[in-house]
Amino acid sequence: MQHPIVCPRLVFSALRGGAGKSTVAIGVTAALKRLGKRVVSFKKGPDYIDAGWLSLAAGVFCRNLDTFFIPSEAVLSSFFTHTTGMEIAVIEGNRGLYDGIDIDGRTSTAEIAKLLGAPVVLCLDCTKTTRTSAAVVAGCMHFDESTRIRGVVLNRVAGPRHESIVRRSIEHYCGIPVVGAIPKLAQEEFPERHMGLVPTCEHAWAQEAVEAAAHIAQQYIDLDAVAAIADEALPVESPAPAAAAAPLSGFRPVIAVARDSAFQFYYPDNLEALERAGADLVFVSPLSDPSLPENIDALYLGGGFPETHAEELAANMSFRQRVLELADAGLPIYAECGGLMYLGKELELENTVFPMCNVLPVSFGISARPAGHGYTISMVDRENPWFPVGMEIRGHEFRYSTVRRWEGSDADLVFSTTRGKGFVNHRDGICRTNVFAAYTHIHALGTPTWAPALVANAVRFHSSRRS
Repeated sequence: MQHPIVCPRLVFSALRGGAGKSTVAIGVTAALKRLGKRVVSFKKGPDYIDAGWLSLAAGVFCRNLDTFFIPSEAVLSSFFTHTTGMEIAVIEGNRGLYDGIDIDGRTSTAEIAKLLGAPVVLCLDCTKTTRTSAAVVAGCMHFDESTRIRGVVLNRVAGPRHESIVRRSIEHYCGIPVVGAIPKLAQEEFPERHMGLVPTCEHAWAQEAVEAAAHIAQQYIDLDAVAAIADEALPVESPAPAAAAAPLSGFRPVIAVARDSAFQFYYPDNLEALERAGADLVFVSPLSDPSLPENIDALYLGGGFPETHAEELAANMSFRQRVLELADAGLPIYAECGGLMYLGKELELENTVFPMCNVLPVSFGISARPAGHGYTISMVDRENPWFPVGMEIRGHEFRYSTVRRWEGSDADLVFSTTRGKGFVNHRDGICRTNVFAAYTHIHALGTPTWAPALVANAVRFHSSRRS
């Protein structure tokens, strides 16, 4: 049975990345929560870091919405599920409003806004511009009139006179309200690393930063006007819910998930998918735990920044040795990006070599620029215990790491990569015995066979140990 999505909602977008929409979305989310609103946040795109900040601001997990690797029906179903009982949903876009993978704007923030029936508020960097801002906003409004731009937040305003002329120009020529004007701030509350915001768990004063963003939103943004725009959301029918898959057996295998400041990039949907498939999760830290628990049946190593913790990871020799012992014993291990690096032989940083787990015959280094960044498409073309041959895998990669020495062969790689960099030679997905490791990040809603496969491998391993 279908149900309408009734939760008020809006999208914060911009003309480009770096225009301040993350700070606005985080600040508005936290400010609304301060006011006692039941607020939930979403991030358009595959980004883990912004989603982490939005989760902290809302006090509930932020969900990623991305029609490149998640079908539209699954996006709508997820949105309906996680807005039920909420008073307002804040959706942060990515890049520019109309930016997508082609000239039709597929996968753009605008397309997500239309899919969800959500009005859009543009965050506009006003640096060194006045009346031209109105021309830019008008252009965005007329570029695709089915994208309902309903308000503007001005950012990096130079002063009251600057704000006045920009505000009056937009409201006069575009006929939509300016709902906020944020001045140039003396201190950036969200320091940047690589191509995004610093992950919250690396940020000792993360909660203070969120509170500062909330204060900025309360001081400079008309939250009542924002809420009124959210109330303009159009009714959208959610898809009929898919039948829940039954757990594979009465036995619930235990899957260890590495989660600390070195390994932190997990979609909540992926962890929940493992539990729905019949697994119990335990969280472990390769940084601080002396070893893995004795009773685990599989290990999930997500992405993160192991390069910033290389010395600590290398120093925890007992944990690394146990990972190697269990891999040799056939423990199913699934690793993405940072987890792949951890399973390698070593990580080279500024002429210093840090030993890793030595599960896979590869050594990694770090480049100054992204070595792989963007959406990926791969085809499974070799037999493996994780994905059926012929299956298309859609995901994304975001890495600064480079393959310095690969001592395996193409026969170890089960993905043929047609979009994205992959691991080596346009291939990805190292598969050796029960270990699978790839640069590609996947989302369980877009690859629904992934969680049952990991759980099935865990059940088989548990049975083999008992026999």
